[in-house]
Amino acid sequence: MKTDIQIARETELKKIREIAASVGISEDDLIPYGHYMAKLPYDVIDEKKASNSKLILVTAITPTRAGIGKTTTSVGLALGLQELGKNAIPALREPSLGVCFGLKGGAAGGGYAQVLPMEDINLHFTGDFHAVTSANNMISALVDNHQHFNRAEGKQLKNVLWRRVLDVNDRSLRSVVTGLGGFVNGKVSEAGFDITPASELMAILCLAKDREDLQKRVGDIYLGYDYQNEPVYVRDLGIEGAIAVLMKDAIHPNLVQTTENTPAFVHGGPFANIAHGCNSVLATKMCMNYADYTITEAGFGADLGAEKFFNIKCRNAGLNPALTVIVATSQALKLHGGVELEDIKEPNLEGLKAGLPNLKRHIENMKNFGQTVMVTFNQYAFDTKEEMDFVAGWCKEQGVEFAVNNSFVEGGKGATELAQKVVDLVETNPSKPLEFTYDLEDCIETKLEKIAKKVYRADGIKLDNKARLQLKRIKRYGLDHLPVCVAKTQSSFTDDAKVLNAPEGGYDIHFEDLIINSGAGFIVARAGSIMRMPGLPKVPQANKIKFVDGEIEGLS
Repeated sequence: MKTDIQIARETELKKIREIAASVGISEDDLIPYGHYMAKLPYDVIDEKKASNSKLILVTAITPTRAGIGKTTTSVGLALGLQELGKNAIPALREPSLGVCFGLKGGAAGGGYAQVLPMEDINLHFTGDFHAVTSANNMISALVDNHQHFNRAEGKQLKNVLWRRVLDVNDRSLRSVVTGLGGFVNGKVSEAGFDITPASELMAILCLAKDREDLQKRVGDIYLGYDYQNEPVYVRDLGIEGAIAVLMKDAIHPNLVQTTENTPAFVHGGPFANIAHGCNSVLATKMCMNYADYTITEAGFGADLGAEKFFNIKCRNAGLNPALTVIVATSQALKLHGGVELEDIKEPNLEGLKAGLPNLKRHIENMKNFGQTVMVTFNQYAFDTKEEMDFVAGWCKEQGVEFAVNNSFVEGGKGATELAQKVVDLVETNPSKPLEFTYDLEDCIETKLEKIAKKVYRADGIKLDNKARLQLKRIKRYGLDHLPVCVAKTQSSFTDDAKVLNAPEGGYDIHFEDLIINSGAGFIVARAGSIMRMPGLPKVPQANKIKFVDGEIEGLS
């Protein structure tokens, strides 16, 4: 099997105008970024036309170090539907440089189910991440400037809670001190960096309806509080227009192509363990504008990405998926079943059986949202027929459809079984209207308790002192009505990454902090020891990325 980057490089790309024309997009509407990528202005979206598309969510069981393959499955499903003669387009998130040079090495799908040009998508792409980073840090610079020139007038913020961002995994920047070197260099302050996908501006980009909505949301960003303990927002500094202007092009969705020269939209990139984990509403609706079947994904496991997709994105945008597809692998099931990491590629039916409670939990959770659910088994070369047949039989006992996905090796042809099951379910048993985990009228504590009990199966929640102090501010500022975005380890239903499979009670979810993201329109609840600025592994993927004979190697 060739590497991802070899497959990507050997694929003959079509000019982006040809890709656009294949689904009726006029060349005059394209904003080209070279020959093979373009932005498409959001004002081409026809809401009525988009409402006729069938939206399919791809999510997964709790991820492990072995990976799951949601993006590969999302692209593969779109290709499989194309094989069946259906008009299907994936709408995906943009990769982060932190991921590409950190642990994973790339996030544009895999094998013969990729979005291309993968090198560009995985690197600087059309500059969206840079625009978010620049806009975020421009706010920091303008706040510091405000603090510097208002020392004597007493108009300073008593506490600045806005943080800088950088799209690099750099643990050394989590906590820093700025303003050293005397008066001329500003006020000495504690500060820190998050990774760009955790920026509130990234969430705003992915939830905004248009430039006007973007600008209003930027103005609503909570910066901190003054010496009278009153909230200070970006609009109070009069800078929301400038920040929105920095993101004037980033708001437009990006059009690229798959390994089989079919369209794909890739736009926005919040992580699901520290943010809301979905691509932009505009890209999803634009995809729905041109596709009969729109395939999108939510980051990490269904307890994080899918929960936020439903409770935040769908609620905000009025979306209702026709079907949810849960991705599972033999490796992940075996790890949840207690098999050692070095042994998960070996046949072990008993270990696989022991990990099925994790899959069952996710199926139950998705059904609780009113979703019709099916399971797809992301096939690897070492998977045995006995193991795949067992999971198929188990799914039948659970009352859910099952299909093997082999698009990694075979492209669209390897996903036709999955695609046909999707078509059949959407036509005969589509999902019911969404049933949200909580009501917006619930207080923040109740919302968190409902997520903890209904989704994580915890006994309840515990709020640390910092979180309780923030809760008082949230109530005082009248922000109790906002949805919540849980920042928690992706590796477990609990807030302890070491607890695998599907624990049932006997634990609480501990929330250390509540972060007001009033511009994005939600409260981030940070659970356990989750960091919003990741660190690099001992041997990062960056060690493998290089030029060989003028070609990039190591992105995969």
